[in-house]
Amino acid sequence: MPLPRDVQQVHYGTMDSVEPMQVDDPESGGAAPPSDFTVEPPNFDLEGYANGYEGLAKVRRLMFVAKHCPSLQLDALRRALRTIELTHNMALYTEVRRRLFQATGDAKYSLDQEECTTFILGTNKKAAITLERLDADLKNYRHNSIKESIRRGYDALGDHHLDCGDINNALKMYTRARDHCTSNKHVVQLCLNIIKVSVHLRNWQQVLNYYNKAEATMTVSPQPGIPAPAPTNTEVCCRLKCSAGLAELENRKYKNAARLFLQAQFDDCKCPDLLSPTRWPCMEHCVPWPPSTAKTSTPESLPAAAASKRCPPLALFLLRAICSSSPPPRPCFFSSFKQFLELDPQLRDVVMQFHQSSYTSCLRTLEEMRSSLMLDMYLSQHLHTLLTMIRNKALIQYFSPFSSVDLHRMAAAFNTTVPSLEDELTQLILDGQISARIDSNAKVMYARHVDQRSAVFQKVLEVGEAYQLRTKLISLQFLKQALLIRSLLQKYDIKVKDSKEQEETSDSNAPSEAVVKRSRPRF
Repeated sequence: MPLPRDVQQVHYGTMDSVEPMQVDDPESGGAAPPSDFTVEPPNFDLEGYANGYEGLAKVRRLMFVAKHCPSLQLDALRRALRTIELTHNMALYTEVRRRLFQATGDAKYSLDQEECTTFILGTNKKAAITLERLDADLKNYRHNSIKESIRRGYDALGDHHLDCGDINNALKMYTRARDHCTSNKHVVQLCLNIIKVSVHLRNWQQVLNYYNKAEATMTVSPQPGIPAPAPTNTEVCCRLKCSAGLAELENRKYKNAARLFLQAQFDDCKCPDLLSPTRWPCMEHCVPWPPSTAKTSTPESLPAAAASKRCPPLALFLLRAICSSSPPPRPCFFSSFKQFLELDPQLRDVVMQFHQSSYTSCLRTLEEMRSSLMLDMYLSQHLHTLLTMIRNKALIQYFSPFSSVDLHRMAAAFNTTVPSLEDELTQLILDGQISARIDSNAKVMYARHVDQRSAVFQKVLEVGEAYQLRTKLISLQFLKQALLIRSLLQKYDIKVKDSKEQEETSDSNAPSEAVVKRSRPRF
């Protein structure tokens, strides 16, 4: 459940209050925010945010900010327009100018201006000339049958189409270079190009497919019998991990996304056309654990509250521990992620507050950060789910050491009302995340005590049944193989003799041996 509305800055519309114990529709309160939301972050550095990206990724993020933040709309659109003017993407240029004209009413942003028309025609002419030159070069390369030159020609055409905003044709050109790759390095570059285009197309399954292909290619040995060398280009590995993590995030597989993001190193995170480590509102920022203490190795730490391992983005980092019950590795294993955490002191405070069980301050700070986090085009649609899971993890962690808890004191610790807290705990109990019972009259929650002896006996019975089933399956496989061998022996009239029969055969005369040999079929 979110905190009271006085600390909530994202406007999702009004929601009817739910009476305690009404759990007939448990998913009614967990709906994601609508796509047409608006936010007003108090301190959002748009310039610093935009400087972390380049190319089409920068333009799309600025347009996302302009759509969902009215106070930053004009500044974001102007920055996007200046960025597009350096490319050949006139379709997007026209769209941004149209939105600027609608927002300001200024005639200088009108598409009917002679200056605008001249610029569009001139840019389209330059793009056509460049395309014609690249086509001619490719035809010359194909005529000479030089694979390396042909591959580069297709890559150049793909880059040009991407610069013009024709993403589908860019994907075609990159894909056609597949038949002209002569080394593992070329195959990896092909995968990177297709992944880059697939991210813009939001084809996340294709991103994962080519990530797996690139990973397999990098681990293949150039010669049989020789172990594959470790990848030397760490920037390529980092780009692959971030791309795959982004795809897993969009597929709502948060554990896999956290695992992939954690493998990205700060010094190698140099892919501004995809992700940027310089601004925490972006989902790609890795969040490390705080300095090692007696409690920091628990999987419930706030942004860590998402995993037995840490993950780069704020919410993923939180969620990985939420989804995992196994203890994580030592925080020192993730010392390289301290550089990511230093990028945002507020987020570092959130981590520390969660570890110190200061849930009121921790959750309030997260709600204050919500409006800025919602301006990330990838994280926004997952933020509601992730923050809900973080809150649930905090509730579970709060109750875990007690046999009974007063709901009034627990509600005060989480800055909420008793009826709202009772609804949350009821849902967690129904989902099996908390083993407890609630006394609605006395407003006390009691932990369920499991009979350890009965649980052990039940586990032993389950293991025995599983062993019997596995033994039967193995016996059936052996029987099937024996019957198959017997049928083949009968089919080809092959007889297996024991040692006594072999001795009698050896003592017999030669003609009889010849008869036995002739009776054997030829294969």
